[in-house]
Amino acid sequence: MSEQQPRPPGTFKVGTIAGSDVLVSSSWFLVAGLIAVVMAPRVEQVSPGLGAGKYVAGFAFAVILYLSVLLHEASHAVVARRLGFPVNSITLHFLGGMTSVEGEAKTPRQEFWIAVVGPLTSLAVGIAAFAALLTEPEGLIRLGLEGLAGANLLVGVLNLIPGLPLDGGRVLKAAVWGASGDQHRGTVVAGWGGRVTALAALSWPLFQEPLLGVTPDLLDFALALIVAMFLWSGSTAAITGAKVRRRLPALVARNLARRTLAVPADLPLAEAVRRAQDAEAGGIVTVTTAGQPVGVVNEAALLATPVERRPWVPVSAVARSLVPGLQLPVGIGGEELVMAINRTPAAEYLLVEEDGSVYGVLATADVDRAFREAAH
Repeated sequence: MSEQQPRPPGTFKVGTIAGSDVLVSSSWFLVAGLIAVVMAPRVEQVSPGLGAGKYVAGFAFAVILYLSVLLHEASHAVVARRLGFPVNSITLHFLGGMTSVEGEAKTPRQEFWIAVVGPLTSLAVGIAAFAALLTEPEGLIRLGLEGLAGANLLVGVLNLIPGLPLDGGRVLKAAVWGASGDQHRGTVVAGWGGRVTALAALSWPLFQEPLLGVTPDLLDFALALIVAMFLWSGSTAAITGAKVRRRLPALVARNLARRTLAVPADLPLAEAVRRAQDAEAGGIVTVTTAGQPVGVVNEAALLATPVERRPWVPVSAVARSLVPGLQLPVGIGGEELVMAINRTPAAEYLLVEEDGSVYGVLATADVDRAFREAAH
C-alpha cells in the first residue's frame, strides 16, 4: 500500500472517489467565476428576471461541468488501480484535472488503457447529455445539457490529439512503444506531438475568424497562450524525462556503495571517526550488541559537530534511525532506485544483501554525481 502523500500547496480535499483523494486547486475558483460571468448573459436570455441569480446559475453550471471532468479523471484512477498502480489523488484545477498515478506503465497495453479510458468517458458523458436533449427540456435544464454535451464532446475529442501531456499523447506513446519495443522512443515521439499541438493552440486565434467567422478578442489570445504554455511545458518535461530514463540503468546501488564501519550506538563520535578513517570507510552504521543495524550516520550532521565536542557526543546523536525506506537491497538500480529515493528522501541509505547482511552505505550525493557524469 502506498504512503499518504502530502497535499500540493494551494489545494484542499473535498472527498474521495475510486479510493483516491479528490483535491481542488484554488485556481479552480478563478475558472468557475469566469464561467459564471460568461454564462450569465445566456442564462438571462433563457430565464429572464433572475437578477444576481444568473451568476449563481452560471457557477452551478461550472460545478456540473467539473463533475464530468472528475468522472474523466476517476476513470483513469479506476483502470490504473485495477492494473495494480496506486493512485495518490485526483486534482481539479484551472485547465481541467490530473490523476496522480504512482509508477509507470510496464507494457504498451497498460499505457493505452489507462490513457484512452478518460477521453472515452468524456465522449460517453457528452453523448448521454446530447441524448437527454431529445426529451426537449426547457429553460436552464436545456442550457445546462447543451453546455455539458458540447464541453464533454470537445474535451473527449481534443484529449485524443496525439501529443503529450494529453491522453492522446499517451495513446501515441503506447502505439510507438508497442511497434518499436522502446518505451523512451514512444515518449519522445509523443512529446514532439505535444509541441506541435502547443504551436497549433497558440496560432488558433489567427484561424478562428476564417474558419468560424468569429473575430478573436483578447480573451481568446490569452487562453490560447495559457493552453500553449501548458502543452509545451508538459511535452518538454516528457521528452526530458525520457532522455533521463535512458541513462538510469547505469545507476546501480552496488557500484556506488561506500565502505561501511559498524559501531555501537553509544561509542563516542571521535572514536567512531578515528576507526572509520583507519578502515578507509566512507559510511558509519550503528548496531546493537547483537550486530543488528539500527541507524546510519548522517555525514552533514557529523561534519557540523565541532571536533572538540566529538569525544563527548555518542554516534547515535548524529545517526538517523533505520525507518522503513532507509534500508535498500544492494542490487537495486535504475528507475527503481530513483523511485525509492523519492519515496523516502534522505542523505544516506543502508544497503543490505539478500540475507540481510550489511553491504555498505549509499549516499544520495554519490547518486547525483554518478547521474550527472552519465548525462555527459
